[in-house]
Amino acid sequence: MMILPNAIKGFFRRFRKETRATVAVEAVIILPILFWAYMAMFVFFDAFRQTSINQKAAFTIGDMLSRETTAINNDYLDGLDNMFKFLARSDDTARLRVTVVRWHEKSEKFRRDWSQTRGDVDALTASNVADMTDVLPVVPDGERIILVETWSHYRAPFNIGPLSQDLHNRVFTRPRFAPKLVWES
Repeated sequence: MMILPNAIKGFFRRFRKETRATVAVEAVIILPILFWAYMAMFVFFDAFRQTSINQKAAFTIGDMLSRETTAINNDYLDGLDNMFKFLARSDDTARLRVTVVRWHEKSEKFRRDWSQTRGDVDALTASNVADMTDVLPVVPDGERIILVETWSHYRAPFNIGPLSQDLHNRVFTRPRFAPKLVWES
């Protein structure tokens, strides 16, 4: 009965002293870790790339709206929504909200002129805008700004962790050629 434990001890003693094939064992251990790290770098780079694309698309929309001198309508906003989906390479879950706000010095709050959305997002109410003083930039009394908000869903190309999320952008632009951007009602 004592032969079996002695045989096992001898096997482990010889195994510990053996140096052949250590590179193969190390490779089997480290290659999956290296592969996972490579895939993680690819996914993180892709997420930052998509964030940059979404920001550029939101800035493009804000710049277009800032140059408008006539009232915009539903068709114009539908076109902006389609353009955002095209530029951001996003699917139908993309959302867009355009709000025109102005600073009211006496109340020290922003006031909403109008807010319109495309996609599954609510328009900003007057109370929502009044509570956004810490988010919106400092502007002079009566100055209007165009607030463009975009959302698109990012899905990681490989499942390496919880990286699927909504990318939200908020862009502020002041009207350039007209005192305010008007919604056609």
